[in-house]
Amino acid sequence: MTSRISSSVGLRMAIIVALVLLLLIPMSFIEGLITERQARRDEAIDEVSSKWGRSQTITGPIIQVPYISTLRKEGTTPTTPDSKHDASPVIYEAKEYVHILPEQLIIQAHMVPEVRHRGIYQVILYRSRIHINATFTLPSLVELGIASNKILWDEAAVVLGISDVKGITSAITVRYDTTLYAADPGVLSQYVIEHGISIRPPFQKARQHTFSSNISLHGSSELLFVPVGRETDVQLEAAWGNPSFTGAYLPERRTVTDSLVRASWKVFHFNRRYPQVWSGSSYTVAESTFGIRLIPGIDEYQKTMRTAKYAIMIVALTFLSFFMVEILARRLLHPIQYVLIGLALVVFYTLLLSLSEQIRFTFAYTIASTLTILLITLYTRSVVAQPKATFAIGGILTLLYLFLFVILQLQDYALLLGSIGLFGILAVVMYTTRNIDWFAIGKPEQPNFPASE
Repeated sequence: MTSRISSSVGLRMAIIVALVLLLLIPMSFIEGLITERQARRDEAIDEVSSKWGRSQTITGPIIQVPYISTLRKEGTTPTTPDSKHDASPVIYEAKEYVHILPEQLIIQAHMVPEVRHRGIYQVILYRSRIHINATFTLPSLVELGIASNKILWDEAAVVLGISDVKGITSAITVRYDTTLYAADPGVLSQYVIEHGISIRPPFQKARQHTFSSNISLHGSSELLFVPVGRETDVQLEAAWGNPSFTGAYLPERRTVTDSLVRASWKVFHFNRRYPQVWSGSSYTVAESTFGIRLIPGIDEYQKTMRTAKYAIMIVALTFLSFFMVEILARRLLHPIQYVLIGLALVVFYTLLLSLSEQIRFTFAYTIASTLTILLITLYTRSVVAQPKATFAIGGILTLLYLFLFVILQLQDYALLLGSIGLFGILAVVMYTTRNIDWFAIGKPEQPNFPASE
């Protein structure tokens, strides 16, 4: 069997391919480990954020006006032909709410992020100061089909949605028209806003009203806004150099430097799917949320996972390189030696994962790849015992890991660069092996008899 393996190129290639596929099993465990460590990181972030303040979404202000709605329920059908029933409709009353959005909404927000640590994990928190100005025009609710004597103006309120009220750091006062009110926690109806604050000013005397307030708010990762105004203007400034603009709208203008981001949005009521006035739960406003996400400079788990996705390419090309050494240097390797080399390639990813949790990803990648290249190169030197083959393997591995690092940096062009690289590798292999007689490999050399006279 041993002589058959050594003499059959096809059988050795089949064994190498099988080993490459088998190494996908430990690689799947590596990817699972990356996912587990990422989940632990997310748990640590969630634990700190839950005590400081989670991602914050500002909704409103919105005027909520309760009214008495008359509902009609048809009579019941008898269960048997002989049973008596009352088929007349049942009339009953229930409290509903009208939601009135502002005509103009202006928000100015200033964020001061800070990075805290939970064990080895970083948590991005922020302090924010948010100034809100809004103007309202109260509509005629009679036009909505609501009888004037059914409207409960004395229970109406102006509500402001704050997704995590735990992040409020000081008492909130609201200037409504010319009067200053101390805000109370809670909202009238949770159809539109689930959590927030409210005030109960008088509404009967005028149709035009103004609203202004300053809010000091703690949060983490994101600060989002809902454009409830007929015209909504949001201006935001944050001392952070790596933002991600998220949600339904991108900013009209933005300036991003290494330590500061400024952005402004302008959204009109034409740009969203809900009106300025409605009753009940006919519409939701969450789909129009927009804002900023503070992301770390490098997500080490995302980069490590992307690196692991290319494992099959690195293993296959490394084994191909050793197979070419076998052919050109006429030095056969045992399948066990291929297994040891493959395990060294797999251990690279655990090194990269563990190091990237402690230091920057670039340094972690450099250390892990250098150690892997040195280990395999020194092993090749002892196994093959040919300096040229040793230098060839070391050089090929160095190029492979440099090639992979470049692919990781060029996300948009990774497929293009990878395709060109693989084409180039195939061209080199074809050129190198162009003069090899594959049928003669493994056959005993024929004696060279002198020609007869």
